[in-house]
Amino acid sequence: MRAVQTLREQRRPGVLVTVFSVRGHSPRDPGAKMVVSAEAVWATVGGGNLEMVAIDHARALLTAGTTEPEVLEFALSDKAPYQQAVQCCGGEVKLLLEPLPVVPSVAIFGLGHVGLELARILARHDIELHLIDSRPDQLAPTRLAVLADAVAGVHVHHVPVLPELVVGELPPGTHALVMTHDHAEDAALCDAALRNGQLATIGLIGSRAKWARFRHKLAEDGNSAEAIATITTPIGLSDLPGKEPAVIAVSVAAWLLQLFVAERNSAPVHREAEA
Repeated sequence: MRAVQTLREQRRPGVLVTVFSVRGHSPRDPGAKMVVSAEAVWATVGGGNLEMVAIDHARALLTAGTTEPEVLEFALSDKAPYQQAVQCCGGEVKLLLEPLPVVPSVAIFGLGHVGLELARILARHDIELHLIDSRPDQLAPTRLAVLADAVAGVHVHHVPVLPELVVGELPPGTHALVMTHDHAEDAALCDAALRNGQLATIGLIGSRAKWARFRHKLAEDGNSAEAIATITTPIGLSDLPGKEPAVIAVSVAAWLLQLFVAERNSAPVHREAEA
């Protein structure tokens, strides 16, 4: 289960292999589990032909981007056809292969009024949610108690100094939202996000005047016009008016949900494998 959580947090796909049923003798009992990624294997479902075939099939599912679970059946007999090695325990085994999809990852920099409202909405979705603020009181347990029943995996980053360092700790493909209380902090975060090169999107909250100043500053700091243009500002749905924190949060959440759907439909290749 630790392997499943690690893959999820790192946004790496995998396959959970479970001994689904057994008749007669087998190397492992029902319920034994193994996790397979493109690069590694955790635990075992019994070794030998059964396990090697399961690993190959799991990786074929990863390559194909399959999301539906599959069942493999094995006769553990020296008379049964085999692919990798003879395995003659004498039983019959069914393995359940369940793809572990990559879930969206979102980082909210700034847990003020809008940031907290947005976190409350996003926490109701199956995502990895990173919350970052340089003000300790904004991340106080009493304030974040509204997220206690979150469906999302919530990661709180306490960084009283240089919150932009968190950018380098985010998993590839994260959607970064910059909405802190300090425009200087926002500018540093935008610069760090552009230099990271592995984020899915960079969103900035603010006015046209703010963006004009930022665009000039980011160019002065050596960022190309093409890179600067990848920052989305303002964020949210343009046809949903209103300046109340809850309205802005709903608008940004809806915009993100549209991006999540586009990601699922395009089935992007895992970026870490390209590094």
